[in-house]
Amino acid sequence: MKTLRIAALAAAFGIAGSIGGMARAADTGVATGDTAGKKIALSNSYAGNSWRQQMLKTWNRATADAIAAHLIKQTKVVNANASAPEQANQIESLIVEGWDAIVINAASPTALNGVIQEACDQHIVVVVFDGLATAPCAYKVAYDYTSMGKMEADFVGKHLDGKGNVLEVRGIAGVSVDDDIHKGIIEGFAADPGIKLAGSVHGNWTQTIAQREVASVLPSLPPINAVVTQGGDGWGTYEAFKAAGRPTPLIIFGNRQDELALWHDLLKADPKYDTFSASSAPGCASVAFWVAQQVLAGKTVPKMITLPLPVIHAADLDAWLKVMPPGSVATPVYTQAWTAQVIDANAAGVAPPASPIAKAGDM
Repeated sequence: MKTLRIAALAAAFGIAGSIGGMARAADTGVATGDTAGKKIALSNSYAGNSWRQQMLKTWNRATADAIAAHLIKQTKVVNANASAPEQANQIESLIVEGWDAIVINAASPTALNGVIQEACDQHIVVVVFDGLATAPCAYKVAYDYTSMGKMEADFVGKHLDGKGNVLEVRGIAGVSVDDDIHKGIIEGFAADPGIKLAGSVHGNWTQTIAQREVASVLPSLPPINAVVTQGGDGWGTYEAFKAAGRPTPLIIFGNRQDELALWHDLLKADPKYDTFSASSAPGCASVAFWVAQQVLAGKTVPKMITLPLPVIHAADLDAWLKVMPPGSVATPVYTQAWTAQVIDANAAGVAPPASPIAKAGDM
């Protein structure tokens, strides 16, 4: 146990190499196998919203740091415009090009499984994250999105005393993230038979699309007491209600700067406006990158890595807004050392460490 604690502390401060023998023996901490000549590519299904744009920035920052530190040789990013067939073709090309690892934010849970298996058969490390694929050979880096949906449903149920009309704003149809959050919302509201899902639209995690789609269904809906969301849609939802002349319902926000700034303004107008904000962090792309690098470095990694979900409450709102420029999404910077701690926690079956606190410059 003492050895494990020492190795975990070393990983936290990025000094695992100083106790290299001890860390390797326990398979904890940062693996230090030579990956200087390795190439790691990113196959991204979609880049059309603020979360995905920041995700790409996070990837670029992590890979630039790794290249500067001689931890990898090269990286590449390809975007598939939300098309699973196009993404499959792009991954085929990456296989032919001889990349050592391919990190994937998948357009479909199943449509890429064949090409992922092909990559694995070529001894290419495959890591899927955020939008998952179910191919067994791939390492998976994910949040518990079903629990996020349940969290929203539980909060709304308690706030409405188990009775009211709710609008659901979903993400991109066919992506595992959307399916899992929706599943959690349905399961959560099952405990409150007085809660009625009066409508559902796909906002594609994009404020303008959410605003348009919510505006299109509002005329057919009864009074709405609350809106459950997935992130990148709270501000657009508010604008649709405002334009329709409807009262502002309880809206669950999604960690975007525009949503948090709106929440701040709503609290100024009504200090009793009660909600919270939750979303995956775009920085999970850097975790997926470091997982791939650590596998290449020889670390034993579980096939499923679960990450802690960043949740923002009213007491945290001002601190987050101080470090978030317009257009950003709340995310810390995830390092190689922190990723190693997360891998070790998942391997041990214990709760992962909390996400680092974001600082000015992180976004």
